[in-house]
This record gives sequence, structure tokens and C-alpha cells, in this order.
Amino acid sequence: MDLRIFTEPQQGASYDTLLTVAKATEDLGFDAFFRSDHYLRMGSSDGLPGPTDAWITLAGLARETRRIRLGTLMTAGTFRLPGVLAIQVAQVDQMSGGRVELGLGAGWFEEEHSAYGIPFPKEKFGRLEEQLAIVTGLWGTKVGETFDFDGKHYQLAGSPALPKPAQEKIPVLIGGHGATRTPRLAARYADEFNIPFASIEDSERQFGRVRAAAEEIGRKPDELVYSNALVVCVGKDEAAVARRAEAIGRDAAELRANGLAGSPAEVVDKLGRYAEIGSSRAYLQVLDLDDLDHLELISSQVQSQLS
Repeated sequence: MDLRIFTEPQQGASYDTLLTVAKATEDLGFDAFFRSDHYLRMGSSDGLPGPTDAWITLAGLARETRRIRLGTLMTAGTFRLPGVLAIQVAQVDQMSGGRVELGLGAGWFEEEHSAYGIPFPKEKFGRLEEQLAIVTGLWGTKVGETFDFDGKHYQLAGSPALPKPAQEKIPVLIGGHGATRTPRLAARYADEFNIPFASIEDSERQFGRVRAAAEEIGRKPDELVYSNALVVCVGKDEAAVARRAEAIGRDAAELRANGLAGSPAEVVDKLGRYAEIGSSRAYLQVLDLDDLDHLELISSQVQSQLS
């Protein structure tokens, strides 16, 4: 199973902190560094020093790393116009030498829109579907040809569909818990389907829906990667687990039930159970970005047992 590091910088992280974590991610042999796309902290955190922009962050990391994949879980569809997003992501992909992945979601956190003057439309899912069609359509248009789109929410005319990514195809991630529209959208546009913070049972059920949706449109279900995002809290002993849980304002018992928490052996076992239902990739939500020893422990005693 691939292990990827997933950060939530809106809770309080500077670019320098994210760079340190990304370099540790690379040095410790993890597959990728991903980040959320939010402008406002959640919960009791003060959010200092303030938000960092997801794609500006990834552009910087693209030049400071060499191996790891870079991406978002998930870029908010409400933040950027689709043509602009296609340009931004393609450029960062060029800057990275072809290591970028785009997770794209509808956007949901109304308060951050109010806080920074960003429109929060009532109809978001229809917009997301058009955004996916536009972004993938722009990237897929041959050089020298133009791209047009006439949708309900967006219209493009005579676009040169440039620049092109370094990769032949940037992987697109779609995720969520929706029972009908989300699986259909994933079947049509996604290279990877991700379900965040879900139990093994709920993950298996949702993966099944995506597989069925793929079959309905004549796509092989195994063409998609199936993955989970889960908060991680690993310790060499019970005291270390409790200390790390307390540092992120969580209860160790709750994290054991709803995330990846406990000893390395416990976490390896739980990841194995996710693998049994078809998950081949885990995004480890790391909430204490100053605890680099945590990453080292996961690398040496969890990841080493999964290869």
C-alpha cells in the first residue's frame, strides 16, 4: 500500500513549515505530499500564522523536491475559475517535472468564503461537473487545436488550451461519501477515488458504488485507484500514543476507532484490513506538523512493513 502524507495547513502552518514536512516526506520514502485547500481554520485553533494558498505552496514545493508526488485533497471548485485552474495546475506540473495530481471537489466550507469575500453558490455539484469537463478537456486538446465549452455555469470559446502539463495525463482525484452523483462523476472523470475519514465498512460500500458506476458506462472498475484519507497517530507505546493524541486535541480511543492510531503493529494491521476491501493507497492526515519524529516512526515501523 502506498502511504502519502496529507496536511491541513489552514490549522496553522507557514510555507517554511510545509517545506520542512515535504522534504521529510521525500527523505523518509513516502510516496507523496498532499495538502488541503482551505483559507480558514476549523475548530479551536487560532490558525496562526494564517492561510497559505494550495497551488502557490505546491509551486514552491515543485522546485524544492525531486521525487514525491504533489497534490490536493481537495482543491475547492468555488475558489478558482476552471480555465484559470487548468493553467495553474499545468504550470505547477511543468515546474515539478510531471509530479502533480489534482484532487477536485465542489467546495463546502461557507465560512471561509464569507471571511475572504469568495462567492458561495447554492448549486455547487453542477459547477463541479462542468469544471471537470473543462479542465480535462483543456488538457486533452491537441496542440494547435482549440477548445470550446457551452455549459450552464461556464462558457469557453476558441481557447488555445495552453499550457500543457508535463505529464501526458495529470491524475484526477474525486472523492466523497455521496451515494449516487459522486460515484457517477468519479466513474467518468477520475483516475482515483478517495473516501475521507470512513470506516472499513463504509469504504467498501462506497468503492462498490464507484465500481458499479464505472461498469455502467463501460469502464473497467480496476482502471481507478481506490484510496482512503485517515488521521494518523502512532506511538511506540501507549504513553506516546496518548501524548500525540492530546497534542492534536483528540482522544486516543476515538482515534483508534475512527483513524489509524496505536502502535505500529496496530496501524499495519488496520491498513491491511483496508487493503482487503480494495484500498491501495492511504493519505495519512498529519495534524502536528512540528512532530517530525512521528513521520520517522511511521516510515521505519509502518511503511517498512507494507512494501
